[in-house]
Amino acid sequence: MTRMPSDAPAAQPAEQAVRVLHLLGSRGLTLATAESFTGGAVASALVSVPGASDVYVGGVVAYATALKVALLDVPVEVVESEGVVSAACALAMAEGAASRTGADVTISTTGVAGPDSQDGHPPGTMFVACAGAGGRHVRSLSLQGDRRAVRAAGVDAALGLVLDLTFSPTEVGRGE
Repeated sequence: MTRMPSDAPAAQPAEQAVRVLHLLGSRGLTLATAESFTGGAVASALVSVPGASDVYVGGVVAYATALKVALLDVPVEVVESEGVVSAACALAMAEGAASRTGADVTISTTGVAGPDSQDGHPPGTMFVACAGAGGRHVRSLSLQGDRRAVRAAGVDAALGLVLDLTFSPTEVGRGE
């Protein structure tokens, strides 16, 4: 086991994760994730922020198609007609995470990290979705770079989607 020197600087949480947690926390909303493409990296970015547990309730990493269906309730019909690299799958994953966790807002990611294509989609193809009481939003992206860079850009895109949406308490959650 490698030990880090005690004077090594601690990794700083991603600025977007801090902003997402502050935005939702200030509105009394909870957040969950459903990840495939990013393999838990969105959740990792969120929980790297001190106090994340005030907002983030948890998530599901469903890399395999069977787990998307079993754990996130992605309809088999969506998998068969649209595929797992699709806007429909991303939305179904976000809705499944909301149903399974009770979170007010959910983020999902699905896509092709590379280096090979999947189901006719080139590496860097990504769909990210956000769901809440105020609606469902999905974004399609074509990311550039190697596998590591594409996955990192996917995390930024997922968190960025939440920040790009204009949330009011009645739009995404419990409201007042």
